[in-house]
Amino acid sequence: MAIKHTKLTDQELIVLINRNDETAIAAFLNRYKNKFYTTVFFIVKDHYVADDVFQDGCIKIIDLIRKGKYNEDGKFLPWAMRIIRNLAMDYLRHEKRLPKITFPDGTDIFSVLEFEDSPAIDEKQLELTGSRAKEMLLQLSHEQREVIILRLFGNLSFNEIAKITNVSVNTALGRMRYGLINLRKVITENRVEL
Repeated sequence: MAIKHTKLTDQELIVLINRNDETAIAAFLNRYKNKFYTTVFFIVKDHYVADDVFQDGCIKIIDLIRKGKYNEDGKFLPWAMRIIRNLAMDYLRHEKRLPKITFPDGTDIFSVLEFEDSPAIDEKQLELTGSRAKEMLLQLSHEQREVIILRLFGNLSFNEIAKITNVSVNTALGRMRYGLINLRKVITENRVEL
């Protein structure tokens, strides 16, 4: 990837993506891959699914840019995060409609099947989503976790979070506040040293 592409603004990259500049697409993906992947993973809670949704999201964002559907000048990250988040939520909604195969004791059949290949996880992903932080975040309610992820990983404002999650700004603020309170409780209960 050309170094000059890494220094371009989002708007400049979008112009180059519209011109089918492959290095601009690579620069775009490198710039946002950690934010997108982490957001998806914390919503779907499965690395295999997160990989698929992440890839679908990146393809959709690039396709929409090429089709001229991006018109929120200066608001690229919130626009892209909304697409990524909506795809992850669509997956969850679809997943709830699918029948699950369970044993009489309620155990999912896939939890007892053994697979030979373990997922290859990038070391940067592990650093970003450290197992302790992941475990603690997963103990929060979906709504609280989502606001914290969009705020911390997406660097979104509470106005942007409210729009993405279809709630009022006060509700987004409340979810963040209670999420942080609950996260502190989890940290204290587990005696985690930060």
